[in-house]
Amino acid sequence: MLSLVLFKQLLQLFIIMVMGILLVRTHILKSSDSRILSLVTIYLITPCMILSSFQIEYTPEIRNGFFLAVFAAVIVHIIFIIITAILGKFFPLTKVERASIIYSNCGNLIIPLVTALLGKEWIIYCSAYMIVQTILVWTHGVSVISGEKKLEWKKIASNINLIVIVISLILFLGQIRLPSIALGVVDSVGSTIGPFSMIMMGILLGDSDWKKIFTDRRVYGITTLRLIAIPAATILIIKYCGLASLVPNGRKILMLTSLAASAPAAATVTQLSQLYRVEEKHCGVINVMTTTLCVVTMPVMIALYQM
Repeated sequence: MLSLVLFKQLLQLFIIMVMGILLVRTHILKSSDSRILSLVTIYLITPCMILSSFQIEYTPEIRNGFFLAVFAAVIVHIIFIIITAILGKFFPLTKVERASIIYSNCGNLIIPLVTALLGKEWIIYCSAYMIVQTILVWTHGVSVISGEKKLEWKKIASNINLIVIVISLILFLGQIRLPSIALGVVDSVGSTIGPFSMIMMGILLGDSDWKKIFTDRRVYGITTLRLIAIPAATILIIKYCGLASLVPNGRKILMLTSLAASAPAAATVTQLSQLYRVEEKHCGVINVMTTTLCVVTMPVMIALYQM
């Protein structure tokens, strides 16, 4: 059963994350050292993984599957935004809580998971979710957290992963293949994304106040919305809307969309909260809690999709 395989893979990644935490707890590294690994992941490893995943043979099936994934990602984000807005009328949600519920960690966590579960050739469909979220997080997400209405078009256009996705898509559609040596390099570097990302996350969380995190009742409510309640509603809509029948492998492509939708809160939201000085600690606590508990909740969400 895929949900069981997913649980085992998540557990492995979680154990690797614990190793990163131990590096900080034993004073070998400081939590601030995670910034270096974060930059390496963002600007080197993830772009290599994306570029490598698009180096596949062009077929109409893959093209149509990619556009289905983009359309599904748009629908998912609309659902999250609408449900969060409705909930906000009955329960007072802060700025970072709203953003944390809407936006997920669809990059650092999902890419290594999908690579391990299905193979790198399926990353092309994960990239579709990343494209949609990157555009929304630097427009709607920034507006939610900062309270400003201006759009961060420069941040969108200069986002390294979005640039690499566009370049990779051009290479894919034009069937331009990288030289064997270059392809070997990006394959090798990209294959390290799983352990590298989780070690980085562990180092980042290494000096967290775990007692405070697990005794914050409000965070449990936000975590339930981010990992269970809204993803479950979204998955049921995706499952029964009939989109899966539009393309070959449509059911599996939409499963990847569901996986991204049920991931923990996006690290980008934490970065934005620090940038705009808005509830940085509370946002960090939400990120830690959702990242910790997703080991259990994500397999449950995928099991729901497969039922």
